[in-house]
Amino acid sequence: MKNILVVGGAGYIGSHVVEALMDDGFCPVIYDNLSTGHIESVPSEAAFVEGDIHDTALAERVMHDYHIDGVIHFAASSLVGESMAEPAKYYYNNVEGSLHLLTAMRNAGVKRIVFSSTAAVYGESDEVPIKENSRLQPTNVYGRSKLMIEQMLADYDMAYGMRYAALRYFNAAGASLARDIGEDHRTETHLIPLILKTAQGVRDKISVYGTDYPTKDGTCIRDYIHVCDLAKAHVLALKHLLAGGMSRVYNLGSEHGFSVREIIDYAKKVTETDFCVAHAERRAGDPAVLVASSERIREELGWVPVHSHIEEVIRTAWKWHKNHPYGYRSK
Repeated sequence: MKNILVVGGAGYIGSHVVEALMDDGFCPVIYDNLSTGHIESVPSEAAFVEGDIHDTALAERVMHDYHIDGVIHFAASSLVGESMAEPAKYYYNNVEGSLHLLTAMRNAGVKRIVFSSTAAVYGESDEVPIKENSRLQPTNVYGRSKLMIEQMLADYDMAYGMRYAALRYFNAAGASLARDIGEDHRTETHLIPLILKTAQGVRDKISVYGTDYPTKDGTCIRDYIHVCDLAKAHVLALKHLLAGGMSRVYNLGSEHGFSVREIIDYAKKVTETDFCVAHAERRAGDPAVLVASSERIREELGWVPVHSHIEEVIRTAWKWHKNHPYGYRSK
């Protein structure tokens, strides 16, 4: 049985990857400082260490003590707006923190890492769908910090033989089909949970930012992927590396785009609720269309998303939010 250190494993995507690892026979060790993660999402049967990626000595000791075979790295600050207002936080948490984690890995002799990257490395791409070789032109500090880490990983591969898989997510959504875990961000910026909180009455309205885009209904189009399909991709990427595979970069998306209006309509259907929708001005830097090509990971690793029909995505998210109107908190 392989022991895998899941850094940031108490967060939204991390907790679903822990579930997928356990289902596949791996032994995850969750390493999280709980600044944005939730201890409630940690399975009782999994090892948990409260720690920070800046604590190189602790991370190295954990890797030694648990005989870690590979790392999956989620720990990062991830709010686009905040990244522009507080760039120092993002370069410290994301870039310097990843450097400290890689230092611990080198010291512990761990040479396999799956990295949580982002579609934000592409910026406002003119290509539809976006492929891994599309131009990298991030328009915000968050995207730039993730691209810097990808470049760091490439250098560590070249110099130290540290193999990596960088997974560029588009829009993760939905909730576990088996466990009581879901999406709970203390500052929520993602469209689907914001819509569902509006359907619950936790929010009074959902705002649509821009209705004059060159799309079928004037609103932005995005690619949504179920978090359980996303988690499965991490397991496949990890297996590729553990089997001796070379470093790779993969997009993760459903390859289908849905507009903001379409997401709202699906949510009204699923929740059987008619809620308030307000129109607002465009936000700077919001591209009209972002849709992934996931052809590379389909062909190379055999990844096939099976839960990413948009209605199933929203239905699983709604089930969790109905039971957790204020997230993991009681209120």
